[in-house]
Amino acid sequence: MTLIQAIIIALLQGVTELFPVSSLGHAVVLPRLLGWDIDQSSNGFLPFLVVLHLGTAVALLAYFWRDWMGILKAFVGMGPGEERRQQWHLLWLIIVATLPAVVLGFALEKLLKSLFGVPTAAAFFLIVNGGLLFFGERLRQRSTGDRKLSEMTWLGALLIGFAQSLALIPGISRSGTTMVGGLLMGLHHKESAHFSFLIATPIIIGATVLEVPHLLHGGAAAAFSTAAWIAGVIAGITAYISTTFLMRYFGRHDFQALDPFAYYCVAFGASSLGILLFLG
Repeated sequence: MTLIQAIIIALLQGVTELFPVSSLGHAVVLPRLLGWDIDQSSNGFLPFLVVLHLGTAVALLAYFWRDWMGILKAFVGMGPGEERRQQWHLLWLIIVATLPAVVLGFALEKLLKSLFGVPTAAAFFLIVNGGLLFFGERLRQRSTGDRKLSEMTWLGALLIGFAQSLALIPGISRSGTTMVGGLLMGLHHKESAHFSFLIATPIIIGATVLEVPHLLHGGAAAAFSTAAWIAGVIAGITAYISTTFLMRYFGRHDFQALDPFAYYCVAFGASSLGILLFLG
């Protein structure tokens, strides 16, 4: 992988990780469409993607630092009692929503890794992702409530966690599935996006802890170390800009806000699948 290719994938990662359009799906499909000679099934490709996710995690920590500082203060017993209770409640929601993806990720690791090198599968699931976003919006319109995160139950967080687990499949968006899950739990689009971005952080950091050591020895380090860390910084900057845009967007739009992303996923997934099948 050249440095230019790594930078292009990093820019794509920084946008698509937070937008509900599947960063992993794009990272699997795009190199094949562009004719890049990259072995997506190699042991080095997944660690490279994880370094890009590390940049995204840093961006999310930077943007939502007040949330994490509030949780940390409650954890050490600082602040008024009511505020501490609210922060502990939020922490437990994050933990509960994170568990399903962790458990299923470990259980299905080998099966899921085999999909990373199959661009046609990723393109197909991008179409599926578009359908999930579209029908999630339609179902949400039947709900009349605009619940806050403080009103969510642990069961609601668990259901959002299972929705997040679908994103273990390349082409299914993590932010998309969790936002749809939040909408179905009665959250406003902005509240749903807020929770989606909060629960992304432990998932991304956990994956990084497991995979980054692969970059520090053997062929993965030799092939990707310099390009990966440069790309990680670029992905982080792009992700911060993307987060800022999306939080403002969802704050201003609460009617069919996911529809543009749904149409994009279907169009890009279908056209990519057609091209990939034509290319053989």
